[in-house]
Amino acid sequence: MIESSPRRPRRVGHKGAAHIEPGNTLASFDAALAHDIDMIELDVLSEQPAGGGRLLVAHDYEDLRSRSPLTLEQALDHLAGPRFSAIELDVDVKLPGYELRVLDALRERELVPRTLVSGMFPAALAQIRAAEPALRLGWSVPRVRRDYTTDMLIAIPALAMLTGYRAALPRRARTALCEGRFDAIMAHWRVVTRALVRAVAEGGGELYAWTVDDARMIERLSDMGVDGIITNDPRLFSSSSDQGSPD
Repeated sequence: MIESSPRRPRRVGHKGAAHIEPGNTLASFDAALAHDIDMIELDVLSEQPAGGGRLLVAHDYEDLRSRSPLTLEQALDHLAGPRFSAIELDVDVKLPGYELRVLDALRERELVPRTLVSGMFPAALAQIRAAEPALRLGWSVPRVRRDYTTDMLIAIPALAMLTGYRAALPRRARTALCEGRFDAIMAHWRVVTRALVRAVAEGGGELYAWTVDDARMIERLSDMGVDGIITNDPRLFSSSSDQGSPD
């Protein structure tokens, strides 16, 4: 009997294609489309930290202040166009307080069926679930503001903490998915394990790994069976296919 090849993970462009064009811009979304992605991730912040003001497409407040960001309405109008009709969206709500306004913007453009809303704050996602049960939700883990494992002064304690986190995460993820709180787990690639892959599958959900900017790691995660891989550079998907399985 010939075994079938594993299904290719969904290819997700982080901020569009942030290593090709400035992230969270129309040019970046267009670059992602040109490089054969399946889903575009974009970040949403409120102009005011408490949730008021305009909704802007930016990763954090430093990013927001450094340029003139798109409004969420401008971004969604672009992504609702016919060129993007086959592309799914991952709308990452960075902070709680404006999640229902994001939902309203998606509804107005009839984007709910092809959108997943992700975030690190379960209470905010719960509000969306109550208001629109049909909208897919992704829980982003762990809750961090930056990748602490890249700072050599704190890398060792951060990695030690992640060891314990990795061990506990599969059970937590399976429980949350079985309870219907989320439809997907959006996990930093450092906490993705085969145990997590199994637990998410047992919970009936999908597992997305973020943010993976190395072709060999893309290949490794693909072999593990994740459902989606989020990268700043969608050109790496072709590179990983050419390399074959890592050692």
